[in-house]
Amino acid sequence: MTKLRERKSNRKAVLRSLYGAVEHNRPDVNGSALRAELGLPDEDLSAACAYLADEGLISVDWTSHRTPATVSLTHEGIRLMEELEEQQKDQVKPEDAQPDD
Repeated sequence: MTKLRERKSNRKAVLRSLYGAVEHNRPDVNGSALRAELGLPDEDLSAACAYLADEGLISVDWTSHRTPATVSLTHEGIRLMEELEEQQKDQVKPEDAQPDD
């Protein structure tokens, strides 16, 4: 069984990949392509997609074998990723900070 840290990492990887696809005007990603890009076994990709779909962050069309056929970010998923991107840009790296004189 996959550990919690790995499951969270898998879910983040799926979201990042789908957000990257949206940025390149590809709203839908083929499940096989996503699996190959992330290097995840079917079970782990399916579990990550099921969780994210239950959270309302992605939309999944499933195959008859319960693996993702196509996957896309929902409006909520895009908003979450944009918010995270803005937070990362707002954080000042310690080496970029200027000392007060």
